[in-house]
Amino acid sequence: MLFCLPLLLSCISNRKVTYLQNIKNEQALLPDSLIRFSISNYVIKYKDILDVKIKTTVPEMNVLFGLEDPASKAAQLGSSNLPQGDIYYMNGYNVDSNGQIKLPFIGKVKLAGLSTDEAEEAISKKLSGFFKASSLENLYVRVKLGGIGFSTVGEFNKPGRYTILQERATIFDAIACSGDLTVQAKRDKIILIRQYPGGIKLHELNLNERSILTSPYYFIQPNDQIYASPLKTRELGAGNNVSRALQVLVSALSVAVIVIGFTR
Repeated sequence: MLFCLPLLLSCISNRKVTYLQNIKNEQALLPDSLIRFSISNYVIKYKDILDVKIKTTVPEMNVLFGLEDPASKAAQLGSSNLPQGDIYYMNGYNVDSNGQIKLPFIGKVKLAGLSTDEAEEAISKKLSGFFKASSLENLYVRVKLGGIGFSTVGEFNKPGRYTILQERATIFDAIACSGDLTVQAKRDKIILIRQYPGGIKLHELNLNERSILTSPYYFIQPNDQIYASPLKTRELGAGNNVSRALQVLVSALSVAVIVIGFTR
């Protein structure tokens, strides 16, 4: 009976570890059905890293304002040895505590609270003082996020800091980067820590439910932190620790058998 106890404690139902289930009493999200995303328009925040490129038809102005593509600049820096996303940290523009970035010659431009489209307009307006009206139509400004940096902690197989070099990434992209969740992770109580202009908020996500696909937190944002807490079985030495528990129990039983044999 004691030998079976660790096995019983180690049992974790598939219901707790299976993603994207159709939960009873909720509207089913059927395969092949079109699911509408809930995507909020991202606004630039403190600590964001931006990739800014400015081009004109005037070669001299390109030398003055033109910003090299981080991907090509990285080759000069030997970026093959740099972690993913570091090329933007080295060559991008950090949004400071005042919500500003500092561009060559142009100076500081406040971009916090703006979308990337609005940021392009703000920089173009700042540049307009340097060009004739007829030249403005040939002015090109592009603003992009320097990847989506996030952190995973807790019950992940490979927790850490990662950067996805895309404009959009999901909670499952973040989990995949971290080697998936461990068997002991509470998939129905994932904590997403997100920065807002006035502070931070904690959002609880249930990855077991298919309705996560319609959640406004399905898409992660730069500087998100994702925490996965353990199931109760972790406290009982079960799950991944079951083999260790069995080894200890078998060793104890072996010693007991030997002692009994000598005492007879």
